[in-house]
Amino acid sequence: MTPTGSTAIDSRVFREVMGHYPTGVVVVTGRTPDDELHALVVGTFSSVSLDPPLVSFMPMKTSKTFTKLQECSSLCINIIGGEQENVVLTIARRWENKFDGIDWHPSPTGNPVLVDAVAWIETRIWNTVDAGDHWIVLCEVIDLAVTNSVTPLIFFQGGYGSFACSSLMARMDHEILPAITSAHSARAAVEQLANDIGCEASIFTTVSEEEIATVLSVTAPGVDREADFAQRVPMVPPIGDTYFFDQSERQQQQWVDRLRGVDDDVKDIYRQRLSFLREHGYVYSLLPSEEGRSAYDTVRDATARYSGGRLTPAQEREIRASLVNTAVDYRVQELTDDGFYDLGSIVVPVRDRNGVYALTLRLAQLPEGASCAEVRDWVEKARAVVKTLEGCDS
Repeated sequence: MTPTGSTAIDSRVFREVMGHYPTGVVVVTGRTPDDELHALVVGTFSSVSLDPPLVSFMPMKTSKTFTKLQECSSLCINIIGGEQENVVLTIARRWENKFDGIDWHPSPTGNPVLVDAVAWIETRIWNTVDAGDHWIVLCEVIDLAVTNSVTPLIFFQGGYGSFACSSLMARMDHEILPAITSAHSARAAVEQLANDIGCEASIFTTVSEEEIATVLSVTAPGVDREADFAQRVPMVPPIGDTYFFDQSERQQQQWVDRLRGVDDDVKDIYRQRLSFLREHGYVYSLLPSEEGRSAYDTVRDATARYSGGRLTPAQEREIRASLVNTAVDYRVQELTDDGFYDLGSIVVPVRDRNGVYALTLRLAQLPEGASCAEVRDWVEKARAVVKTLEGCDS
């Protein structure tokens, strides 16, 4: 039966309604007989049949790239990971040389398999069905493998995002138990640190490369316990520098690239923080003179929403943007002996029992107007507690 097209459907309403159903994101790649490489970003991939093994995707009829892909003897469908949004956007925006600067290796038949893709599926076009302004391309599966078992990238509510199921979150909670044990073993030292300085002292652990969690937080008398981060925080710059500073350059770049809609000058601020951490073993932030501690309001509100429950990708993007757009000054600046400073925080990385910087000691709500000598003293006190923490985890 052919649709009549007589029913008047507003295209904007159609897109909005369909946008509330998430779709996986794949990149279809191929190599033409003249050895030219092609790639097409698709959000309409689906498994179709087990016997015979068939999958499908639906390119627009106007797609010039799909016209080229039809010349290929085989196609490779790359299931994209949640951290590969920049790869997707790069491929989607280019008319040619789509693989410049993108890591890949050949599939069994020579098509590009993107590094860090969740899985690849080698196929041959089996049939192409006319479907309005799109084609339904049915593909026979000839080989496939999972290569990076991480959460996939999805398209939902007009943008890209990722997700983690409740069972995965339960597993994460179980896996941070050693960090909770270590932190509470050092609780007396952490409490003494907070009292000596008159601040909040918290310990965070890395849940994954996406998220950190608070495992201990203590405050000196008179310091507001509810005025800082919530229990779970997404690792979007500036959060996560104490973990990524010790990772590979590629992982560090992926962390910096989580900043959306900012120029290179802003990204350089966080690259400099990573360098400062490698050189000094700690890093700090400064409060703006006008806002003072209220500069953290957006961070506190965003992390509270993040910890509050399941989020749609649109809500998560909004929260990540709030973290980035804070008024807190994260630039690395030289503290002079005759200066006085309002620090927002001091963070110090902590090794776990495997020698990985998976924990962070964070000092916040620090006394204002501190001299350079006082700041140095705080850092040394924090380092002493770090040694205690690392001893508890051995």
